[in-house]
Amino acid sequence: MAQRIAFWFEFASTYSYLSAMRIEEAAQRHGLTVEWEPFLLGPIFAAQGWTSSPFNLYPSKGRYMWRDMERLCASRGLPFLRPDPFPQNGLAAARLALVARELDRIAPFVRAVFSAEFGRGQDISDPTVLAECWETAGLPDQAMAQARTEETKKALFTQGERAVQAGLFGAPSFVVGDELFWGDDRLDQALTLAASL
Repeated sequence: MAQRIAFWFEFASTYSYLSAMRIEEAAQRHGLTVEWEPFLLGPIFAAQGWTSSPFNLYPSKGRYMWRDMERLCASRGLPFLRPDPFPQNGLAAARLALVARELDRIAPFVRAVFSAEFGRGQDISDPTVLAECWETAGLPDQAMAQARTEETKKALFTQGERAVQAGLFGAPSFVVGDELFWGDDRLDQALTLAASL
């Protein structure tokens, strides 16, 4: 059985975009499988007294991040267009991702959402944008309604509880056993550890 790496991502996270677009292929090269774990950073940030993304709260950090994203996307051949507003409201997308996971199509759906958001600058809280992402991922139209059920809402809340229990404070995060790695620049280190177990 292949070893696993847990990939915790937040749709509002710029660096989660970078990881989402490469983690599956990178994991396969290491003989690993990816556990896709959507969650919301808002409650975690609120617990730290933050009312927005730290990239908004600290303007110099934000300016650096946007330039860093331009450089990294250019070097990886990824399209990049800064979305407005930022951060985006990823609640509906995260619920849909949980439904897509049940249907074994979470990876293509997540990539479609990130591509819409950071590749084309679209608003991922827009139901039309999400419907297009759903279709791109090859998911059945009727299954979208499952995202509005109490079961799915509760499942996303549980994801947040699990994220806190795992010690997560940002995204993307990667969990291998008891080890936590934070940031797209730590993905390779996390993969190496997972492959060695």
